[in-house]
Amino acid sequence: MLEELGKLHQEALSELSDANDEDTIRDLEVKYLGKKGALTALMKGMGKVAPELRPQVGQKANEVRSAVRERIDARRAELEALEIQRLLDDPHFDATLPALKPKAGSLHPVTLITEHIEDVFRAMGFYLLDYPEVETEEYNFEGLNIPATHPARDMQDTFWLNDGNLLRTHTSPGQVRAMAEYAPPFRAIFPGRVFRYESTDASHEHTFHQVEGLMIEKEISVANLIASMKTLISEVLERDVTIRLRPGYFPFVEPGFELDIQCQVCQGKGCSVCKQSGWLELLPCGIVHPNVLRFGGLDPEVWSGWAFGLGLSRLVMMKYQIEDIRHLMAGDIRFISQFRKG
Repeated sequence: MLEELGKLHQEALSELSDANDEDTIRDLEVKYLGKKGALTALMKGMGKVAPELRPQVGQKANEVRSAVRERIDARRAELEALEIQRLLDDPHFDATLPALKPKAGSLHPVTLITEHIEDVFRAMGFYLLDYPEVETEEYNFEGLNIPATHPARDMQDTFWLNDGNLLRTHTSPGQVRAMAEYAPPFRAIFPGRVFRYESTDASHEHTFHQVEGLMIEKEISVANLIASMKTLISEVLERDVTIRLRPGYFPFVEPGFELDIQCQVCQGKGCSVCKQSGWLELLPCGIVHPNVLRFGGLDPEVWSGWAFGLGLSRLVMMKYQIEDIRHLMAGDIRFISQFRKG
């Protein structure tokens, strides 16, 4: 793995040195650092690396990511400097004329939050994994301890497809897929879109974003879960917030909990986002159910774990104090442009 990372590093630097325009640089950025890029694909093989070598491989991967990112930024600066020099050498260029202000784009607030969360968990040693939005009934329900007769199926209104598959109703299928793919112990998150066939209002959408988290160890505790969740929320919101933990039922964890956050839109006074309660359900979590461990190919007598499912769309609303979730998927440029940096 270390040799492959070194080879990828050299290939990326070589190709970037030959890049002569922004389109090529952008393509190389996606090729090597994108969610489905070469570095991500290589790190999916981390489960096959001996446990004692994983810290060394993880450190090397971060060094390669940083080095490639620095080279991308440097190459962009080099090309910009060449373009400026070309303009100055042009006898028809008048430097005294007022410059045209470029129209800068902006990242979607969900993208900003997702990237922030990925950075937080990557620093905590978590894998960043990506799984299909079109799922099988087996992974979306059966493998998560939700058989066909289970009443929990009524809790998730599902978009069924003609071929018998479905649009995933949560990112939780990543738990089973990761357990089948990676040798324990490991920790991973899986952010992505999910779909529910339900009416929309200020705090509900048919298409929204979640991030699932999973840690598998031989000894795991609720205290470890709570500590990780507090770290996540404080890092993302970048401020102290009031939270509460209460019992909750989810078929794939036992015991299960609901972690609520004081509404950041109304500061707990009550509004349409929190349905006048002052609290917003943010983070269902718990200890992985033994049946889910078995479905993932693990022995619950040996291995245990915790899992959580965080609503990214709601977290975006709390961080930026957005009063209606429907703004996030409306495609209104006026709304998105508010998150432009600089």
